[in-house]
Amino acid sequence: MLKPLLVQGIEPGGQLTTTTEVENWPGDTEVQGPDLMIRMQDHAEAMGCEIVADIITSLDLSKRPFTAIGDSGTTYTCDSVILATGARAKWLGIPSEEKFKGFGVSACATCDGFFYRGQEIVVVGGGNTAVEEALFLTNFASKVTVIHRRDEFRAEKILQERLFKNPKIEVLWNHTIEEVLGTDNPLGVEAVRAKNVQTGEITEIPCKGFFVAIGHAPASELVKDQLETHMGGYVVTVPGSTATSIPGVFAAGDLTDHVYRQAVTSAGMGCMAALDAERFLAEVE
Repeated sequence: MLKPLLVQGIEPGGQLTTTTEVENWPGDTEVQGPDLMIRMQDHAEAMGCEIVADIITSLDLSKRPFTAIGDSGTTYTCDSVILATGARAKWLGIPSEEKFKGFGVSACATCDGFFYRGQEIVVVGGGNTAVEEALFLTNFASKVTVIHRRDEFRAEKILQERLFKNPKIEVLWNHTIEEVLGTDNPLGVEAVRAKNVQTGEITEIPCKGFFVAIGHAPASELVKDQLETHMGGYVVTVPGSTATSIPGVFAAGDLTDHVYRQAVTSAGMGCMAALDAERFLAEVE
């Protein structure tokens, strides 16, 4: 009953449209990510949400009503904003990585780890994400090799201790990924080629799964100079709420969550944001 308008942005449905099987959405033992997003869109429209195919290029939060300008040239005004622009996994940016994305190359261990039961896996990265993903993947893999370009991790010491104690994990220090190797028919990863940054020596590590864990980048470009952010661009919210540093502006999902990053937690925060926005509007009427 609040005349909600959803502007879809550059990738309607976000990260879930680029994954395949989703196995942790309540009520669905397994669902394809793109199918789930189509169902969510249909549900929102059935509830009276107007959905617009446009990309917001600028957002002015300095005064109410808030003003957003779309790539189409349309100006949108509103009394409250819910930011749900999500995040994107950072990738290495090599052509072979792109080629095998979804066919052995992944940026989400909790999404795709299960497919490599009993196989050898390679993880690239050196922060908390990489160490956590490597530890998680030992639940499935026969062996996990962590490749890091430096000679020590940036991850928390307690995580590092767990990693070094795990008999399934091997670490290859001072190496960068040169290429992902695999088969064309069917598409599938067979190995990765790594280069020693000190000697230039090339090593091939056999693996069926290659996980890129070099962090996520929240899509906060529109608001990074207007709202309080932390941890490399994540929007700060009041604990136990979706309220941001500007009254009437709320944030939900991966834009603000650098810890859980699950579809179900994002949906829960979306519900919180809707209720927070409704309360805010009731109080300012």
